[in-house]
Amino acid sequence: MKFSTEELVEGIRLGNKRLIAKAITLVESKKSEHRLQAEELLKKIMPFTGNSIRIGITGVPGAGKSTFIENFGRLAIANGKKVAVLAIDPSSAIHKGSILGDKTRMEELAKEENAFIRPSPSSGFLGGVANTTFETMMICEAAGYDYILIETVGVGQSEVLVADITDVFLFLKIIGGGDELQGIKRGIMEMVDVVFINKVDQDNLQKAKNTKLELKRALDFIPPKEKNWKIPVLLGSALNNEGLIEVFEKINEFINLKKKSGRFEEVRIHQAEKRFEYWVQEYILAMMKRDNSVEDAYLEHKKNASAMVSNPSTEAKLFVEKLFKN
Repeated sequence: MKFSTEELVEGIRLGNKRLIAKAITLVESKKSEHRLQAEELLKKIMPFTGNSIRIGITGVPGAGKSTFIENFGRLAIANGKKVAVLAIDPSSAIHKGSILGDKTRMEELAKEENAFIRPSPSSGFLGGVANTTFETMMICEAAGYDYILIETVGVGQSEVLVADITDVFLFLKIIGGGDELQGIKRGIMEMVDVVFINKVDQDNLQKAKNTKLELKRALDFIPPKEKNWKIPVLLGSALNNEGLIEVFEKINEFINLKKKSGRFEEVRIHQAEKRFEYWVQEYILAMMKRDNSVEDAYLEHKKNASAMVSNPSTEAKLFVEKLFKN
């Protein structure tokens, strides 16, 4: 059944999970008629957005992101908050069934009235976030969700891209596997706001404390993203609900600090500008492909680049010059 924009907006505002899911599916669609309705929908819900806390959660596979999100979400709900989870699935673009993986791992959270879980395909989009994650967040905000948790696939570029669309970036670290130094790579730690060392128990407690000291020393050499904020390194076990209250408190402390300094709104403006830049590129490419002569030139220069006839950046420059000359 096709729903009108008005029906979707009303359903979102009433917190109807079925219509929220329909609206997100509409926004994710690449069909031109769906894109037009999606733009109309997003325009109508704009006045109701911007009131949530957007939390990005990343870490290597096996760090316990889903378990952390489930129990952190239940903790937030117990504190009177509504929680939306956007779990980006890297394999769903190929194996359609696996999109439900995160939902089955978050069975208890999925039962909560004040929780909404949406697995979304990354569809090959760089960085482990879906290309419409920002717009999906807006729908969840308009539906009144207080916390929006984005679970990334935990791959290469995800740290940068998650930091670009969230208010708080949480990095989950685990002990063992011989990669203790992996967690203190400068590229990752420059993006971090809170660090949580997960899966800590009596057997690895001392090792976890040593890793915490290493991380804290490494962070001392990195200029802080936010003035007057010393990045906390916390220990605990998401599975056993240990340390989650401290994470919850630190996230809220961080948000309050940003709001008092005026940085919260400043960062939100920057996020919107980044989305504008992204969609400018998307629409230029879409219009290009509708013009046969432009597409032919595009494919010609792309072929030259892939065959290394000349430098790919040179071929891109030649194509863009030709495009704007025309």
